[in-house]
Amino acid sequence: MRQITTRNLAALCLLAIASFAAAPANAQEHCESDFVCIFNGHNLDGWHGATDGYYAKDCMLISKKESGGNLFTDKEYKNFVLRFDFKLEPGANNGIGFHVPKDLNKKSPAFAGKEIQILDDTADKYAKLQKYQYHGSLYGTAPAKRGHLNPVGEWNSQEISVDGNKVKVTLNGTVIVDYDMADAKKNGTMDGKDHPGLKRDTGYLALLGHGARIEFKNLRVKELD
Repeated sequence: MRQITTRNLAALCLLAIASFAAAPANAQEHCESDFVCIFNGHNLDGWHGATDGYYAKDCMLISKKESGGNLFTDKEYKNFVLRFDFKLEPGANNGIGFHVPKDLNKKSPAFAGKEIQILDDTADKYAKLQKYQYHGSLYGTAPAKRGHLNPVGEWNSQEISVDGNKVKVTLNGTVIVDYDMADAKKNGTMDGKDHPGLKRDTGYLALLGHGARIEFKNLRVKELD
């Protein structure tokens, strides 16, 4: 075994200190320069709604199993790019709401606003869903391409871009939705239901939990002109 000299030990200590200093101190350091982190990695400051259904741990925002609910940003957004990472448990179901109003008027955020589905597509209990209900779909309106989720228990990266009527969803580097909402406004939605949220062009972002544990991290947003 090579003998560790005083000089070598000092060098190792300096390397360890440098590595510690370079480690991210909080979630803010994961943001690109033109993005703003909307989760601080430590608590639910900046969010309101079902704060008892979510908690912060190790820089992750986690929806509680058998709980969850609707958790809204304090700020409203119009046109934006939202980026985040997420990890599913088997059978998990959640959603990303956008243009969601303060007063839901007893409607689901998917109808009062709009929702991009977060779902374990591989679960047997979801085998017979409509195609506009699977992961990444603009709920009830535009189906996503399937087959691009990583295996359950692994991290996924997703981007949601909303610019006027244009909605684009990119999952793990693949565009799975590229849709013009003007079509649904003119011709109706695929589910044949009333979606008053399609008329909205601003509102809150939201996590829409359905009683499954899902881990989110690196949630950041860039507002567009």
